[in-house]
Amino acid sequence: MTLLEAIRLPRSIAQRLRIEAEKQGMSLEEYLVELATRDLDPPERAREYIETARALLEQAREELERGDVRQAAEKAWGAAALAVKAYAAWREGRRLTSHGELWEYTLVLRKELGKWVSSAWNAGNSMHTCFYEGWCEREHVEDAIEEIERLVKTVEEKIKKTHTET
Repeated sequence: MTLLEAIRLPRSIAQRLRIEAEKQGMSLEEYLVELATRDLDPPERAREYIETARALLEQAREELERGDVRQAAEKAWGAAALAVKAYAAWREGRRLTSHGELWEYTLVLRKELGKWVSSAWNAGNSMHTCFYEGWCEREHVEDAIEEIERLVKTVEEKIKKTHTET
């Protein structure tokens, strides 16, 4: 079940949300998370981002089981983007609002977590392309989910470690 199926909204509002998400280069889920977390303090925002990233990875797997490769790809992309946003919020209290800022910030993660972050980020971006172009196959999405999951888990461990120390 998609988020819009779970929440009953007038069609015009649902369509407006989807259009605004697309304008921002975000999945609908990512856009709604942005709206819902805008007034949270950065540590809480980071926790919400990473929790949603985990949920999106699970949804991506469910979409693959149903055979919807494009939706699975979009969920995987959202998880990668939210992992990067979570790290920025956790590390610097920074809110990333554009694709350019996401790309730029992945260099911080790469420096601090390792070169593998570039591969995970590239996997996420290829899933964003897959969603719009529909060129990828199930195996591409499965591979991307594996790489993105490592990114999500690593960021989550950093956030949780700091949260339990405070």
